[in-house]
Amino acid sequence: MEQRVGRLTTTDGDDMAYATIGAGRPLVYVSGWLSHLELSWELPEERAFYEDLAQGCRLVRYDRAGCGLSAPSTRSPSLAHELDQLAAVTAPLGPEPFDLIGTSMGALVAVAWAAAHPDTVRRLVLYGGWVSGANISPPSAREHVLGLVESHWGLGSDVLTEIFAPDAGATTRKEFGRYQRACSTAATARALLAMSYELDVSDLLVQVRAPTLVVHRAHDRAAPVEQAAALAEGITGAQLMVLPGRSHLPYAGDADALVATVRRFLGLRVARRGARTLTARQREVAALISEGCTNRELAARLGIDERSAEGHVERIRLRLGFRSRAQIAAWYAARRDRPESAE
Repeated sequence: MEQRVGRLTTTDGDDMAYATIGAGRPLVYVSGWLSHLELSWELPEERAFYEDLAQGCRLVRYDRAGCGLSAPSTRSPSLAHELDQLAAVTAPLGPEPFDLIGTSMGALVAVAWAAAHPDTVRRLVLYGGWVSGANISPPSAREHVLGLVESHWGLGSDVLTEIFAPDAGATTRKEFGRYQRACSTAATARALLAMSYELDVSDLLVQVRAPTLVVHRAHDRAAPVEQAAALAEGITGAQLMVLPGRSHLPYAGDADALVATVRRFLGLRVARRGARTLTARQREVAALISEGCTNRELAARLGIDERSAEGHVERIRLRLGFRSRAQIAAWYAARRDRPESAE
């Protein structure tokens, strides 16, 4: 899949970036805290997560004001501002109800939208969310993290990465730390994080009418699972699904189980990972891996930089569900004489 990036303007005149992936019924995605449409597409694990979600539907993502490709706003972060931005993103989708998924802080935004615009939401998915930001960590811990982000954004992003993605590999955690710092300035990151601690949707839950799935990882280190239970309890008829794992980032840890859970709830087919195929470029890379090429040698042979070569390898590994280059090499050797359709 390839994502298509576009731009739109809010009623306040804010310039925002959005991206669409796939085709079909819209699935609008409200991200947590920080995002960057282009850089997230370059992270193999995150891209694979979005590609899996977008099979058979049209995934719509956006960068909130001051993050990624979206311009800063003169307005301070607030729930009202979040809803205005979401309104601008959903306006072009037409009159038919869409599916809505909110992750982390985005789950609270999604709740507020579903409560205020019940006729627009077909099904609602809340991942890694909470009812009240005041209850996700002690005040002293919140102040410590806010101060760290404000005074030392590099160290702050690394500390938050350890909290958000303890199940991710070292390379992924390192890349995500860089990714966070590229998403926004320290001041914007601090302001958005402070807002996430201040948000409270307890009074809005009873107004949600859309069929709702609340999904959470059992040992999420950023948002306690008790908050997921409170979300589900407050929304009439909501389903609660608790998955194993510690990571707050949806694409870290066992992302396959999360995607499968979400897709089943939305009525989308759940594909088997083993049935996946590779693109022509990925088969070319797999062939070179089977020859024993390092990332540097791959880059030289393909005429790309070494980081891009590493990204190709990671995407192949994730697509096939493998853990090592040796597995990729063995897979290619066993299938190089078969037609692509036989995979």
